[in-house]
Amino acid sequence: MKKGILFATASLLLPFLALSQETAQDTVPDRPERPAFESSYIIDNPTDVLYQKNTLEFMINHRMGLIKDGFNDLLGIYGSANIRLGLTYTVHDRLQLGYGMTKFDRLHDFSWKVALLRQTRSDRIPVNVTYYGNFTIDGRTEETLKNLYKTNVGDYEYSYFLDQHRYSYFHQLIVSRRFSRNFSMQVAPSVSHYNLVPQRMRNDMVALAVGGRYKISPQTAVMFDYTHPFVHHLDGVDLDIDPEPGLSIGVEFATSGHAFQLFVSNYYGLIPQKNVMFNQNSFFDGDILIGFNITRKYNF
Repeated sequence: MKKGILFATASLLLPFLALSQETAQDTVPDRPERPAFESSYIIDNPTDVLYQKNTLEFMINHRMGLIKDGFNDLLGIYGSANIRLGLTYTVHDRLQLGYGMTKFDRLHDFSWKVALLRQTRSDRIPVNVTYYGNFTIDGRTEETLKNLYKTNVGDYEYSYFLDQHRYSYFHQLIVSRRFSRNFSMQVAPSVSHYNLVPQRMRNDMVALAVGGRYKISPQTAVMFDYTHPFVHHLDGVDLDIDPEPGLSIGVEFATSGHAFQLFVSNYYGLIPQKNVMFNQNSFFDGDILIGFNITRKYNF
C-alpha cells in the first residue's frame, strides 16, 4: 500500500519537476561565442576583437620595402620601412579607445571600437557586429603640405593650407562569424574621408574588406585580407591614380598574451584610409612587400 502511494505521488510530481528543469534551463544566460580572431587586427584591417575591461594592448606594425629588386635589396629588408606604434585600452567590455603614430607622413591616429552585437553559442545571434572608426592628423610640416597641394590656375601658381586640411577619417562596420573552433571570417564595408586631396580626386572612398583565418594548430593559423575600393576619381584624371585593391596573405602565431603576424602584402600604409585612398601597388604586378604585426596585451 505504501509503495502504491509513493508511486502515485511520484507520478504526480514528475511533470512539475520536468517543467521546473526546463524553466531553469531557459533562464541560463546565452553566453557569447569565443572571439572570431585572436588579435585586434587581421593584417591591414581591424577585427571584431575587444578585450576584457581594463586591458591595455601595445601594437607594432612594420612594412618593409618592395621586393621587386630581389636580393639586391635583400627582399626589401634594406629598403625604406614604414612603422607604426599604437596603444589601445578597453574602458568597457564593449568600448575600446586607441592612439597610434606612423613614421611616414608623421600620422597621429585616434581610434575607437564599439561592440554592437555579439555572436552567441546557441546561434540566437549568428554574427558579431562591431563599429570601428578613427580620426587621423597629418603631422608633416606646413611647407611640405603646401608644396604637395600646390595648384596651377592660368599663368599663376598659388598654394593654400589650413589646419583642418590635415584631418582624415575612417568608418567601418565589421560583420564577423566564428564558424568553428578553427575557421572565422569577416566582411567589413567602410567609408574613408580626407578633408584635402590632390586636385580632381574625390574626398571620399567606399571600400569592402574581406578577411579570414584558419587554425592549423592550437597556436598557428593561416589568414588572408582583401580590400576593394569602389569609388573612382573624377573624370579627366589619369586612371593610373585610381587606388589598387589590397591583398595580404600570411600566418599568425598567437598565445594568451600576444600575437605575431607575418605576411606578404601590397599595402605599404598603416592607416586604413591611407591604403584605401592612395595605394598604387598592384599585388599581381609584383608590387609586394613583407610585413609583420606584433600585439601584446596587459590586464589590469
